[in-house]
Amino acid sequence: MPVPDQRDPELTRRILTAWLGERLPGAAVTHLQTPETSGFSSETLLFDAAWQEDGAERSEALVARVAPAHYQIFPEPRFEEQYRLMRILDERTDIPVPPIRWYEPSAEPLGAPFFVMRRVDGQVPTDMPPYHMGGWVTEIEPAERAAMWWSTLEIMARLHRLDAAELGLGFLDQPAWGKPGLDQRLAYYEHYLHWAYGGPQEVALRALDWLKANRPEEPDPPAVLWNDARIGNVIFQDGTPVAVLDWETAVLGAPEEDLAWFMFLDRHHSEGIGVPRLPGFPSYAATIGRYEELLGRPLRHLAYYEVLSGFKFAVIMARIGQAMIDFGWIEAGDAFPYDNNCTRLLDRILGGTP
Repeated sequence: MPVPDQRDPELTRRILTAWLGERLPGAAVTHLQTPETSGFSSETLLFDAAWQEDGAERSEALVARVAPAHYQIFPEPRFEEQYRLMRILDERTDIPVPPIRWYEPSAEPLGAPFFVMRRVDGQVPTDMPPYHMGGWVTEIEPAERAAMWWSTLEIMARLHRLDAAELGLGFLDQPAWGKPGLDQRLAYYEHYLHWAYGGPQEVALRALDWLKANRPEEPDPPAVLWNDARIGNVIFQDGTPVAVLDWETAVLGAPEEDLAWFMFLDRHHSEGIGVPRLPGFPSYAATIGRYEELLGRPLRHLAYYEVLSGFKFAVIMARIGQAMIDFGWIEAGDAFPYDNNCTRLLDRILGGTP
């Protein structure tokens, strides 16, 4: 969901040139693109840098991700953790993330901390419109859609097989909310729900009650979770993932949680909006079967994690609805924060869950 952005392009270019010059002497920002709108979770600045090195002209296409300075979609943005995780994934694993160049912890240059990464060319499946309804994904061959799906699944499995302790990823733990996994997730999202929106939340609260009453055990050591696993967070080139994006909510937990989110968001972008899934995308049953092969064990309690996925997304949609009220896009009494495509899909799932 975009929010208005009033950043002055020329002033921002000069600020970035001065900042970059301290890291690459003589470097200049030759082109800067500031979006007319930016996301709640972070702002994205696209720019080109040029400098001389060993007597030769050098240039690089870069992206600056700026932490939220005004409106927030999450109660506690974990911006520095996102940078730390992406740097470790880039330097020490085969997970394809954009190469990280620098981190700026001070808010002085751009009004909030930011990090800079190399720009990766390609296409990202759209959320607006959802990719089953419109955009470039509707125009490609079914075989390419299948390749996108399966290859993202394989990346997710590689992530879940990482040794979090060996990689020094203990900072993804959030002990203030309990033990890693469902302890943390239920406590955090219950807090998030009440912070996000002060109005009625009948479906989300019913889901929360069900999740507490039916909570399963998680017997395996916690894995590294992307926690926003979906093809809409991947840059593709001809069906091949070249960069995986949006790590700001990464946590430790059960792999089933990521897989359920991956499938729920796809279901939301099809059944949830009343359109069929596009040909080529594998069935959810086939997806589960393949993931069991990749993980090397049977998957457990996926019906539970599907409800958890719907609950988490309902909380996010409640916050987006509150933002729409705050920006004057909808009336204060509008039902959108608690009655939207996500909550309706979640309500149907709850009705069919024993």
